[in-house]
Amino acid sequence: MLGTVSLSKKTAEAAVWHAMFAEQIPLAEKILRTVIVYALIAVLFRLTGKRGLANMNTFDVAVIFLLSNVVQNAIIGNDTSLIGGVIGAVTLVAVNTGVNRLIAVSATAARVFDGHATTVIADGHVVDRALRRLGMRRSELDTAVRLQSADDIAEVDRGSLEPGGQLVLTLKTGEQGATKSDVAELTSRLRRIESLLSTSR
Repeated sequence: MLGTVSLSKKTAEAAVWHAMFAEQIPLAEKILRTVIVYALIAVLFRLTGKRGLANMNTFDVAVIFLLSNVVQNAIIGNDTSLIGGVIGAVTLVAVNTGVNRLIAVSATAARVFDGHATTVIADGHVVDRALRRLGMRRSELDTAVRLQSADDIAEVDRGSLEPGGQLVLTLKTGEQGATKSDVAELTSRLRRIESLLSTSR
């Protein structure tokens, strides 16, 4: 009786270890599933706009959480093993690293994967058509402009939304802050004026 209990315990432990480490679907299928899902998600994000993580609203975050749950089974299938999870994670990281390096060295790849900058402000006016295409609200643009040291969109000569979701602004000449060289030039002129005034006395 005691020997039977001990044997069944060992059998159960062996089954647990086997379930943890035994691949339940072929390695090639696991890698292929992961790559296909990665490509699909990349295409979906590429088509839906250029929001950076810092610019996501509550609904964007909810979609990402739900999306991760939806595609989980597509990646792992019926494989609940530790090895299967490790293979999926390594494949995801490897594919993402490869894509990032390709984008870094190839302008064509960067254009395909990231797209190009979109002008949302031109000569102090909002390009409404571009905002609608990007799914961006006017209030979001106003906030982004203020965060970049401009008081109003009218002060902006050109504003473009980069592929990574960052808003890059070029202020009109009269609205740009003074640089160190501007201050140095002004100081030099004041000294020359002071010198002329003192000489004329």
